[in-house]
Amino acid sequence: ILGLITIFKKTLAPYTLFGYALLKGLALGGISRAFEIQYPGIAGQAIFLTFGILAALLLAYKSKLIKPTENFKLGLFAAMGGIFILYIISFFMSIFGSGMSLLNPNNSSMLSIGISFFIMIIASLNLVLDFDFIEEGAEQGAPKYMEWYGAFSLLVTLIWLYIAILRLLAQLQSRR
Repeated sequence: ILGLITIFKKTLAPYTLFGYALLKGLALGGISRAFEIQYPGIAGQAIFLTFGILAALLLAYKSKLIKPTENFKLGLFAAMGGIFILYIISFFMSIFGSGMSLLNPNNSSMLSIGISFFIMIIASLNLVLDFDFIEEGAEQGAPKYMEWYGAFSLLVTLIWLYIAILRLLAQLQSRR
């Protein structure tokens, strides 16, 4: 709920971000614990990879190796739209007891691993959009609350990336 409030009422970001981060941290702790029980050491690997990807893409962005052109943004939004549709279909199928096995962390088929890898790549590339959003806001003298909104955006992307990495690592480890 705090995330939705922040998305639709950006001016409240300075007030909602800490609560959102706290609640997401608790949820991620539970998710990480569940994965740790099944695959010992996986959460530490996912954290290391998440921050490694963050550092590498920040370096690539600051050194101008990656530039968020309009075509880059268009392609990324198209891919995110496809992933969103996949998530929605999976959600509705799970309501009716079926679920979508392609998104199941226990499905270690090559197709499922490929989809998870693709989702992880798209989540990673969203960091570039976040960096660009924050940098452009700073250059244009955006209102103070937009700094908080930029931090919120970055946090959401990092959470998505961490969960995508957890799912991919679980699929890879279940192949053993």
